[in-house]
This record gives sequence, structure tokens and C-alpha cells, in this order.
Amino acid sequence: MTNKVISVHADGHSNRHDDHHDRLCMSRRQFLLAGGAMVTLAAIGLPGTAEAAPIHALKASFPKQKIGSLAALKKGIPLDFAYPYPDVQNILVKLGTVAGGGVGADKDIVAFNQQCTHMGGPLQGTYKDAFQALGPCPLHLTTFDLTKHGMVISGHGTESLPQIVLEVQGDDIYAVGVMGLVYGYSAMTARA
Repeated sequence: MTNKVISVHADGHSNRHDDHHDRLCMSRRQFLLAGGAMVTLAAIGLPGTAEAAPIHALKASFPKQKIGSLAALKKGIPLDFAYPYPDVQNILVKLGTVAGGGVGADKDIVAFNQQCTHMGGPLQGTYKDAFQALGPCPLHLTTFDLTKHGMVISGHGTESLPQIVLEVQGDDIYAVGVMGLVYGYSAMTARA
């Protein structure tokens, strides 16, 4: 509630004035914006106040397993393989464009698990070469970008697809570990 001041002039006219113009006051919008800014600064810290600690991807190392060869890979034609367990199905693909975690001369060969991270839906047969994407998942339509470490493009998933860590020796491609958590395997990761 604001106080109103009514001035009556000698000629009989009156003017109404709100006295809130005479004092410093914060509107509701200004309060919310200032509060949001303070919460953001508290969450990320002030620039220059602390050194940022490096963030490391969680990676589980498993025995090295040959999964393919450079000569056998054709751009856009995925190969299925099981790793690190017989029931964990993955995809190996030459994308034709540089990809995060990619190996080979063009850094375009990647491998990912074929189970959606949201509810474990099957992603077999959903690779789209035109978009270098896996999905959509038949359960809730989550789609993953294989050029960006399996990042979610759209859908209900909130976690990237587990990426199979690859090594190339000569013409042979080996799986040596898994970055991320395969749906249904709670003890798969360890700090690398």
C-alpha cells in the first residue's frame, strides 16, 4: 500500500502524487532479477576467486578386445559388437566427420552403447548417417549426437550415451574401456 499526497492549489485544482517516487524502492521485478543474479553468482562463484578444478570423465577400463579393422569400415555403415560383456551391444561407425573421442586418421571412428540412458530402450538399427545420430529410442524418442560424445539431442534422456574407448594399432581397432554408465550396470565406472 502506498501513501497518496493530494495537493490543492489556489485555483481549486488538485494533483495526486505517489510518494514512492521520492524514495528508493525496489520493484518486484528488480527484486527477482537481483535475487536470480545473486543465486547464479553463488552457484558459479565470482570470476577470479578460485581456480577451477578440472573435470574428468568417468571411465572404466576393461580388457582390450579387437572389434574391427580400419579397412573393413565404410562411412555411415555401422558394425555391431559386444563389449565389455556378451550382453552389452554397441555400435562402431565411421562418421566421416571429426568426432569427440574419435580415432583413426580423420578422428571420425567412434563406438557407443546401443541402450538408451533414460530407460534402457533398444537403439539397434536407429543410426542416421545424415545426422551422425543414434535414435530415436522407441520408448520416449531420445536421440543422441555421436559427434559430441553421445550427447542428448532431444527426448527424455539426460545422460550421454556411454562411449566405448577405442585404440588403433595398425589396421586393427580395439575397445579398451567405457566412458559413462551402461543402463542396468551400476558399478561400471571408476575415476581414470
